Amino acid sequence: TGARRPQGALGKLHLAATVQAAAPHQRARGRSGRGLVVRRDDLREAVREGREGNLVLFVVDASGSMAARKRMSAVKGAVLSLLLDAYQRRDKIGMITFRGGGAELALPPTSSVEAGAARLEQLPTGGRTPLAEGLLRAHEVLRVERMRDASRRPLLVVVTDGRATGGPEPVVRASRAARLLAAGGTASVVVDCEAGPVRLGLAGELARELQGTAITLDELRADSVSALVRTVQGNRKAA
Repeated sequence: TGARRPQGALGKLHLAATVQAAAPHQRARGRSGRGLVVRRDDLREAVREGREGNLVLFVVDASGSMAARKRMSAVKGAVLSLLLDAYQRRDKIGMITFRGGGAELALPPTSSVEAGAARLEQLPTGGRTPLAEGLLRAHEVLRVERMRDASRRPLLVVVTDGRATGGPEPVVRASRAARLLAAGGTASVVVDCEAGPVRLGLAGELARELQGTAITLDELRADSVSALVRTVQGNRKAA
């Protein structure tokens, strides 16, 4: 992004800036011939600015409380599409599923399309809905990833209808887990998968506790998720 005098040991030499700094002094330095006379004070190093990468972590309800096949198909498609250009964007994509009595890191954060496709090929569904376990597992994964790369910007995408039926006091524990993530400043989106004539609006309540955004399952496309990454993170920076 630019050039500067070295601060300490010389880093990556910025050749054009070094030549430009040395050029006006050639006659005073008694230059003869074609070679450029360069002094230490002429040296310039390149100033580099890394691109901030995103970590998009999906937390997906794999229980029997919703139309699991439709849900998992939409999520897999979005994850794989995001992985296709994750390498160029320096992004990582991961996925946690929760069902039965706990949560599983189905796809550890990666930018590898091959690894992602292999992990996502067969994911089990059915059972109760331990929403709290899914959110707490997400909190732990994000904590570890933050230690590995503090500059990477996390976005949590929770795919659920908001129902919590697994473990003791499932609703209370899920609410506490959501507030824990919000307190840590994690940007989040809740993909509302509620279906049927009677709507309880629990996914919307979860989004509010996460201090995040709610969208519908039909909006879960790779381009919409990418736009959400930019929008949510932009709003966070502005705040």
